[in-house]
Amino acid sequence: MSELAAPLGVLAGLIAVADTIPYVRDTLRGATRPHRGTWLIWGVLAIVVCLSQRADGASWSLVMAATQAVLTALIFLLAIRLGDGGLSTPELVMIAIALAGVAGWIIAQEPLSATVCVVVADLIGAALMVPKTYHNPHSETLATFVLASLGGALAAAAVGTLDPSLLLYPAYYCLINGAIALLIHHRRRALASHGAPTAIAAPLAA
Repeated sequence: MSELAAPLGVLAGLIAVADTIPYVRDTLRGATRPHRGTWLIWGVLAIVVCLSQRADGASWSLVMAATQAVLTALIFLLAIRLGDGGLSTPELVMIAIALAGVAGWIIAQEPLSATVCVVVADLIGAALMVPKTYHNPHSETLATFVLASLGGALAAAAVGTLDPSLLLYPAYYCLINGAIALLIHHRRRALASHGAPTAIAAPLAA
């Protein structure tokens, strides 16, 4: 598996770019209005994951994490001008959880603690978007979540070792994006079978 780590890691990074392109395109067109608070949170989380995994010795699996950190920050910058919303109490709590992970990492020199806090905060963020996605699945880009899930799987494979601290985030990333993709697909089919009209709303991404 070690000889495949490099191509798998690079491919995971390329897929991270590919799954972001439709979202950026729709944001620039005005079809998507990203939530500023949400993307600020995801930007902080992506940077924490990248730093903690690097400190824990990640190599090629770090490509996706680093790419995700840059692209998430890009979308947040777009959201400042083209997005909606701000910071609610739940979002401030999620930022606090992420920062607690950073503090635990610095104090205890334990990158896994930072990654665990990031996963918890990210999971809460994903849960916040479930009701909107359930009621209006056409407000999300299905391909983005499918590709993101694939990128997570490739990044996990690029780890090349059974190290929980390195496998936790890419495995979680694969599963959560796959779950959201399944929700979108299932709800679109359910609405289509009932002849429900398509609603348009500003989507969020995981």
